[in-house]
Amino acid sequence: MTTLNEYFAPQPTSADRLPDPVPLLRSLTQGALEVLAGVREVEQLARWFSEDAFRALVTRSNLSARARSARGIAPARPTFQILSIRDSAPADGVVEAVIVVAGPGRTRAVAVRLEGLDGRWRASSFAVL
Repeated sequence: MTTLNEYFAPQPTSADRLPDPVPLLRSLTQGALEVLAGVREVEQLARWFSEDAFRALVTRSNLSARARSARGIAPARPTFQILSIRDSAPADGVVEAVIVVAGPGRTRAVAVRLEGLDGRWRASSFAVL
């Protein structure tokens, strides 16, 4: 007998039934950096993140907001350039990527794991390093 949780659990989707992940990697990186800079609402990215990854982004966003407030810095749109996107597929329906982003003060790496669930890519892990 199938339980309710099993019935509503996200269903894995094969990579051949999913779009190219690179545009999503680019958009998620830009969106998350804007969230951390305080110029985008984190809820706008919710549909593209798993529950755990979204909670981690909310926590990091709150910490960034507190740090800006403590220093008296107003939110400002970040200026950055994506230098490279390196992705690999360790399993069917899974993409792991590193996005290198150059900003005015430093260059950062963003690590993302996408999983194909319910016919679309969702970030199950997202870290700005």
